[in-house]
Amino acid sequence: MLSFLPPFLRGCLSALLLGLNTLLLCLPLMVFSLSRFLIPVKAWQRLSTRICIAIAEFWISINSGWMKLTRPMDWQVNGLEGLKKDGWYLVTCNHQSWADIFIVQHLLNRRIPMLKFFLKQELIWVPIIGQCWWALDFPFMKRYSKAYLDKHPEKRGEDLKATRKACEKFREVPVSVFNFMEGTRYTEAKHKQQQSPFRHLLKPRAGGTAFVLGAMGSQMNTMVNITISYNGPVPAFWDFLCGKGDNVSIVLELLPIPTQYLGKDYSNDTEFREQFQHWVNELWTDKDNLLDSMNSESSPKETTYAEASG
Repeated sequence: MLSFLPPFLRGCLSALLLGLNTLLLCLPLMVFSLSRFLIPVKAWQRLSTRICIAIAEFWISINSGWMKLTRPMDWQVNGLEGLKKDGWYLVTCNHQSWADIFIVQHLLNRRIPMLKFFLKQELIWVPIIGQCWWALDFPFMKRYSKAYLDKHPEKRGEDLKATRKACEKFREVPVSVFNFMEGTRYTEAKHKQQQSPFRHLLKPRAGGTAFVLGAMGSQMNTMVNITISYNGPVPAFWDFLCGKGDNVSIVLELLPIPTQYLGKDYSNDTEFREQFQHWVNELWTDKDNLLDSMNSESSPKETTYAEASG
């Protein structure tokens, strides 16, 4: 463990290892992904897909390595039991820092299917990262603006149909879809601007979650609801690389997704949209109350991350 090093040096080391990890593993990832098109054999395509996922999981494991190397990992984790590698999950989390993504990947890696994000179609052109997302079969979705749909009403529902088609490959292969319901990182300024009714959270954006559940149909019936409390100042990404803000409490809850919210069209069904928004707001109220209790007291039932992963 290198926690004795000055934070600046730990940050430089973490950034270097993260960059090298990404650059070195993107090449074999792209080779195996492209081979699925060059070798049109079903058995090879299935094998190369599994290899691509294994490379991504190895990338996350290496990130976990430099995290353990540069910080004491003073994390209190509750709720890791019950997760399955062969399940379909919707994963959501409150969002305060870029560190949230690394924490969630670290905790869930190889416990459930690899996390995938629904991404805007334009993001496929982001250098290196966009191509890696494509290689890993991240679903790219085409969303039409309200103004566009007002001019072209015949396009209503087309975005959902296209995304459902992109998700057809997930019907036989377990997948975990990750979505920050708040849509952006929490700050006091954003909280005040929104006039959020929640004490510790921004207003949830129900549309993205409904879109995922609408595209995936009845196969995705379990939510992994993650709540993170940093027990102090929330670290910026550079602070996280430096090993700061490491006193973290995390609670994971496995929740059933009501069947009436699966496979529906959120954009064009007003009654369903109101019902779904009500359900999401109830989830957020419970999460807000949980953050209250996490911030005010330390539960003796919590276990350290080392114990939970041992």
